[in-house]
Amino acid sequence: MDSNQYNEYNDASWRHVSRDGHLDDCSTIKFRNNKRNARFKGFLKGVAFILVAAVSGGTVAYYVVDTKYSKLSLVYGQNNPSMLEQAKTNTPTTDIPKNSITMVAETVGPTVVGISNKLETFFGEKTNGSGSGIIFDKKGYIVTNYHVIQGAEKVTVKLPNTSKIFEAKFIGAEASRDIAVIKIDADSLPVAKFGDSSKVKTGDLSIAIGNPLGDEFAGSVTAGIISAVNRNISIQDRTGKVTTRYKVLQTDAAINPGNSGGALCNEAGEIIGINSLKLGSDDNVEGMGFAITINDVKDIVSKIMSGVNATAQSSTPDKQPTSKEQPNVLIGIQGRSAVPEADSGVKGVYVEEVTPNSGASAAGIKPSDIIVEIDKVKIDSMQQLQELLKKYKAGDSVSCKIWRNGKAYQAKITLSEKSLK
Repeated sequence: MDSNQYNEYNDASWRHVSRDGHLDDCSTIKFRNNKRNARFKGFLKGVAFILVAAVSGGTVAYYVVDTKYSKLSLVYGQNNPSMLEQAKTNTPTTDIPKNSITMVAETVGPTVVGISNKLETFFGEKTNGSGSGIIFDKKGYIVTNYHVIQGAEKVTVKLPNTSKIFEAKFIGAEASRDIAVIKIDADSLPVAKFGDSSKVKTGDLSIAIGNPLGDEFAGSVTAGIISAVNRNISIQDRTGKVTTRYKVLQTDAAINPGNSGGALCNEAGEIIGINSLKLGSDDNVEGMGFAITINDVKDIVSKIMSGVNATAQSSTPDKQPTSKEQPNVLIGIQGRSAVPEADSGVKGVYVEEVTPNSGASAAGIKPSDIIVEIDKVKIDSMQQLQELLKKYKAGDSVSCKIWRNGKAYQAKITLSEKSLK
C-alpha cells in the first residue's frame, strides 16, 4: 500500500441502507491528513534550535570574557586584599603590554642627549642655556638647533642614563636655518633612525623626546598629534631685527625650553623633525609646538659633513666653504650677513656676539655693530668676510669700518689664531 495515499484530502460518498432495503443518500465523509501536526512540530524544532544556539553562544562568550579579562579581575576583583596585606604577601603586579609610545621611548631615548651652553664670567664658568641634541653617527656626531649653542664659549654634552660629561667640538652650522652639528670624543654610540617628513600627515601620532628645563628632567617624553604639515612661520632673532622663515611641522605634543634640538618621532620610532619652537604663555596659547622637518635637517647636515668645519666664533652662511678653504685667523666675533631692509639699510656683517679677550673686543666692537669694510674692501656678507680673512695671518691688524647707530666708525682689529680644538 502506498504510504502517501492519504496525503491529500479524499471525499467518500456513502449511503444509508434502511431496514426495508432502500438506499438513502446521506452525506460525504472527508478524510484529512496531519499537516497541522507537522506545522506544530516544525515550530517546536525552531524554538529548540534557537534555545540551543543561545546556550552555545552564551557559553562561548563566557569563555572568551573569562579568559581575556582574567587579569583585570585580579586587579579590580572584590576579593582583593588591602594595600597593607598586598605588601605583606608580595602580590604580583599585572604586566601591562607595551604601546607604541613605550617602544619609541625605549628605542629613541638613548640617542637624545642634553647640551649645555657655557660662558666664562668674572665669577667663573656659568651655564648660558641648555637644550637637546640627537646622535646621528656612532662616532659622536650630534645634530641640534644652532640657537642652543649660539654664543657659547664651551659646549658640553651629557649622554642619557649616565653622569659623564663630554666637551663638544663645533663642526658646522647653518645659522639661517637654525641647525648645527657638534661632536664629542666617543665611539659606538646608539644612532637614531631618520624618517621621511614628506610622508607625515595631519593627525599622525607624534612623540617628543628631550630635556626640558635642563638635565633635571632629562629624557622627558610627551605625546600628541601632528596638527599641521608644511607650516611656515617667521621668528625674530634675539636682536629683534632679523626675521627668519621656517618650514616646520606643527604638533600639540608638549615642547618646553630645553626641548630645542630634541627629537620629534612618529610611532615607528623614526625622527621626523627637530623640536625648535613653541608658542606659549607669551602668546596666550597652548599646545602649539614646531619642529624643523627632518628632510630639511638631513640636507643641511649632509652639507656640513661634506667638509665644512666652521668655528664657534663665527656664524656660517647658507653656502659655506670647505674646511681647506677656511681662514686660519679669527676676528673675534660671532655674526651673520646683514639684512639691509632690517639692519640700518646697509650691507655687511652684523655682529651678534663679541668674543671676550679677542681682537674685536679690544678694538671696542659691540653687538649690533655692522662691519662694512676691511682694509677699504667693502663687505657684503659673512662668506665674503671669511674669504677675505684667508689672506691674513695671526697677529696681523686690519682696519675696519663699522656702522653703528647711523654713523660710521673706524677700528683696528688684531687677528688671533684659530683654535683647532
